Amino acid sequence: MTRTSTPPSWLPLAAVATTLVFWASAFVAIRHLGSDFSPGALSLGRLVVGAACLAVVALASGLPRPTAAEWRSLVIIGVLWFGLYNVALNEGEQRVDAGTAAMLIQVSPVLIALLAAVFLDEPFTRWLALGLALAFSGIALIGTATSPGGDRDLVGVVLVLVSATAYAVSVILQKPLMRRMRSVHVTWLACTIGAVSCLPWAGQLVSEVGEAPASSVWWLVYLGVFPTALAFTTYAYALTHMDASRLGITTYLVPPITIVMGLVFLDEVPPTMAYVGGALALVGVAVARRRPRPRERAEEPALTPS
Repeated sequence: MTRTSTPPSWLPLAAVATTLVFWASAFVAIRHLGSDFSPGALSLGRLVVGAACLAVVALASGLPRPTAAEWRSLVIIGVLWFGLYNVALNEGEQRVDAGTAAMLIQVSPVLIALLAAVFLDEPFTRWLALGLALAFSGIALIGTATSPGGDRDLVGVVLVLVSATAYAVSVILQKPLMRRMRSVHVTWLACTIGAVSCLPWAGQLVSEVGEAPASSVWWLVYLGVFPTALAFTTYAYALTHMDASRLGITTYLVPPITIVMGLVFLDEVPPTMAYVGGALALVGVAVARRRPRPRERAEEPALTPS
């Protein structure tokens, strides 16, 4: 009698925990590297390493063959999700702490739901409207908390929100691609395109790598290998063995993990009012994602990488 191979129950949980820790650590690493690498150079270095690692996993699943229309979407996703997202986040984290950035990025599911209602004809429910109001009220509180003496920190808040918006738009474009392409292929190709879009900073990267301490160079490699490549792989594994909606909720743990890591490794925490705003924003995300039951099929949750 042949037994079906079923992974131990702890493996999917371990995969989720690995993903969350790596994604949270990315916010801390980006903040730490701000003194050694400019935003564009840091983006390019991370994406080159990440694309190389993802290629190993993606090509093991076969060679993707996108159509011309799919290539157009992939180029836009690569430029927005990996290019603009990383550059804006890196610049933003030179102005706001890691924990605040992690809280702001978590509003992306609300933006995704709003864009889906506008462009994908998904229902605009009262829960979405209430969630939007709560989330953006939280963002307003965070902006106030991080700009007590001027607009420098507020600029950082705006830059992180640009990252969240770029990601949200990319998810809307990505959704049709997932009907025919593997998620690992989409992620790898988009990451590679993002790296190409950051090539104008290649000269800066070479110069800054030469001047940076070895520890910072290794942290840059870490960003590409673990939060970018490995974390997506472990998340995809968890998604195949866990309920999608329950798995999506786990991303709410990224901000508190980031805050703890920021305290331990950077000796910094968000301003007091930012905690209130972050909590309000996360409540808004939870409310906006509320769906009527039953549903025919649970949708794959939006990822919120750092």
